[in-house]
Amino acid sequence: MTFYLALSVLLFCVGLAGVLARRHAIMALIGIELMLNAANINFIAFWRHSSAADDLSGMFWMIFSVAIAAAEAAVGLALVILVFRHRRSVRLDELESLKG
Repeated sequence: MTFYLALSVLLFCVGLAGVLARRHAIMALIGIELMLNAANINFIAFWRHSSAADDLSGMFWMIFSVAIAAAEAAVGLALVILVFRHRRSVRLDELESLKG
């Protein structure tokens, strides 16, 4: 279980660094997806090594989290496309004002 938790922490830190350090909107979305995948690894690791590993509660929460991540990626990518069509740039530091 220690391996899975270390992998999850590493993946979360890489995603957090990607969100904080990058100025490109798509890279920030990829960083958020990495952080959500780290949470999914934690869900599975704690479910598998718990006393209630026979029921599927951990698997349910992981599948629910994947569905939320897919919806977040779809909405985020749609927003990035709309901003690109309007501003011709997806750099986050150039998007301070989004007035029409």
